Amino acid sequence: MTTTTSAVRAQQQPPLERAIKRLAESSGGIVGVSAIHIESGRRVSVNGDLRFPMASVYKLPIALRLLQRIDRGELRLDGPITLSTHDFRPGHSPIAEFANNKPVTLPLERLLELMLGESDNSASDKLLALAGGPAAVTARMRALDITGLDISRPEGRLALDFWGVREPPPESEWTLAFFERMSESGTPAAREAAAAAFADDPRDTSTPDAMAQLLVRVERREVLEPASMERLLQITTATQTGPLRLKGLLPAGTPVAHKTGTMGATTNDVGIITLPDGAGHVALAVFVKGSTLDVPSRERVIAEIARTIYDYYLLVG
Repeated sequence: MTTTTSAVRAQQQPPLERAIKRLAESSGGIVGVSAIHIESGRRVSVNGDLRFPMASVYKLPIALRLLQRIDRGELRLDGPITLSTHDFRPGHSPIAEFANNKPVTLPLERLLELMLGESDNSASDKLLALAGGPAAVTARMRALDITGLDISRPEGRLALDFWGVREPPPESEWTLAFFERMSESGTPAAREAAAAAFADDPRDTSTPDAMAQLLVRVERREVLEPASMERLLQITTATQTGPLRLKGLLPAGTPVAHKTGTMGATTNDVGIITLPDGAGHVALAVFVKGSTLDVPSRERVIAEIARTIYDYYLLVG
C-alpha cells in the first residue's frame, strides 16, 4: 500500500475515529476504544472487537451478578461476611491492610463498596465466590446478550498467572506471605515472559464493544432492580480511583460512573459520562494493553481520548 493510498483511506475515516487513532499512537501499546451516545445511538469504535485484559474492570460484571443474587433474595446487603487470613489478596486491598493478618467480618454492602469504589482485591475474590464463581458471572453476561466478555479466574489466580506460577496450592493454603513468596519466585526472565503473555491470554478479557454495550444496559436500568441499580451507580460515581483517566481532562464536576483496571502493561477505564445541559450520556470503554510506557503516560492518552469523545458528542449529540 502506498503512502498516498494510506493517507486517502485515513481521510475517508470519520473524523472522530481519526482523532482517536491519532491519540492512540502515543500509548506505547495497543488501544481499544468503544463509545456509544446512549440517547442517539451514535457510536465510534477503534479496535472494538479485539480482546483486552480487563484487570480490575472485571469487578463491574462481578458486582452485577452479585447484585442480581441480592435482588432475588439469595443474599442480603447487610449480611455479615467473614474473611479469614486465607482470603486476603495481593495488590491493592485496604481490607488486608487494616485486618493486620487477622480474620475480619464486614457487611456484604461494605465489601461491595470496597470492591467497586476502592478496587479491593480481597473483597473482589470473596464477592466473586458469593456471586457463584467465574462461570456464573460469565453466564449472566451471556443472558444479557454480552458475548465478548469473559470472567475466568479470581484475583489471586490472576496474580499467580501474571507471575508465572503454574501449579499453585489450593486456595485454602493461600496467605499474603505465600503471595509474597510467589511474586519473587522464578527468574526475572521467566516473570517477564509471564507478564508479556498476560496481554494475549483470552481469559478475563473483554472487547471494548462488549463493555460499552454492557454500560449502555446499565445506564438504561435494564440489568438490576431499581434500588440495586442506583446503589451501583452511586458507588461507581463516588469512586476516587483513576482520577486522571476518563475524568482527567473533563470539566470539573462532570459525573462519571466508572471502573478502572491496572495490571502490568495494561491500563483501563470504562464508564458512563453524563453530558451537561441534557445532552445525554456516553458509554465509554478505553483499554490499553502491551504498553511500554509508564502508567501516567497511558492515563494521559485515556484522558485525551475521553475528552475528545466528550467534546464530539456534546457538539453533535
